[in-house]
Amino acid sequence: MKRQAFSLISLLSLLLMAGSAIAQTIHVRANVPFNFSVGTKTLPAGAYDIKTISSDTTMLLVQARDCKSSMIVGSNAAEALKGAEKTKLVFNRYGSQYFLAEIWAGDATLGRQLPKTSREKELTKELASDLTQRRVEVVASLY
Repeated sequence: MKRQAFSLISLLSLLLMAGSAIAQTIHVRANVPFNFSVGTKTLPAGAYDIKTISSDTTMLLVQARDCKSSMIVGSNAAEALKGAEKTKLVFNRYGSQYFLAEIWAGDATLGRQLPKTSREKELTKELASDLTQRRVEVVASLY
């Protein structure tokens, strides 16, 4: 009896973990109207696909639809109490420089957050008293 209970609990745990891994995969498509930084690379304005790669949901592939620019970057899980109203990319803007910060799929409470790079941290300190630091959202779609 104990063995059956243990097997049942193990199976349920496995199913819950598989369900959460599926919920964290991302396949987003967006048209970004400005140049932006991801990790240490600056990408040109244009249409982009962003998706998790393989079973490792922490690694994201950011790829231009014309295949001229791409980047693999690490990310962290982000969680919100209320689901995102729309699929979107969130950028941190400092003056005229944009940094990809978050990716959210519509109605999902789980998203992805990119860690701040050393350059973004520098700009945060330099512009601490400047009110031009803003969060900018770009509407995206699932694919």
